[in-house]
Amino acid sequence: MTTPEATPGDPPEAAPEAVAETNAATGADVPTQPHPVRIVVADDHEVVRAGYAGLLATQPDFTVVGTARDGAEAVRVCREQRPDVVLMDVRMPVSDGIQATAELMGDTGPAQPPRVLILTTFDLDEHVYDALIAGASGFLLKDVTAERLFDAVRVVAAGEALLAPGVTRRLIAEFARLKPRAPRRDALAVLTPRESEVLRLLAEGLSNPELAGRLHVGEETVKTHVSRVLSKLGLRDRTQAVVMAYETGLVVPGAGSSA
Repeated sequence: MTTPEATPGDPPEAAPEAVAETNAATGADVPTQPHPVRIVVADDHEVVRAGYAGLLATQPDFTVVGTARDGAEAVRVCREQRPDVVLMDVRMPVSDGIQATAELMGDTGPAQPPRVLILTTFDLDEHVYDALIAGASGFLLKDVTAERLFDAVRVVAAGEALLAPGVTRRLIAEFARLKPRAPRRDALAVLTPRESEVLRLLAEGLSNPELAGRLHVGEETVKTHVSRVLSKLGLRDRTQAVVMAYETGLVVPGAGSSA
């Protein structure tokens, strides 16, 4: 059973690099949604589950459509309610947040799977990397402040990844080293040389303005390149793009350059 370090809404301020900086991934303001964001909260701790749900319900652009006490229930509730975002504890009984995320991402049909935000006590928890591999869009520490929680849900609901550049480099590179996989460079054959370069720079954790500066192009051109990379590779967001860059061997952890 996971025990939070702080109650949602009244926690100490987390270290800046340890918590996802919602604007860092895109270099833009937190996006707004045309309709209320539908949210499911999954956590095995009743007090924590109710606390997050109550906190999120205070926002006029959020609607909490369900809660779950374990991974299996989270999958069932999500399939019934079709939320936009799931706040998913990584450690739960019956099935954990990683298995639940993988099941939700594997669903086929006209409706898109929900965006998953993983809740964890430690930002370098090995389970976080497994959750990103399973298809999560990012993670939050359990001592996240209320405002950062709200911003995180809005960013993920808008389709953006929730990993600050520093966290991207540190977290994914670390666990790619711990869990080496056979390179699959053939998976990137659909990309042009420029698109491969964009993917490599994404894996370095560069924001859109940084990408524009490195490539000597405008930010709109960068957004077009990123969109094409995601579309060609069948990826949902930048987090999955970063994971693929490491898994295909395009980027070698710790090497500081393309493989």
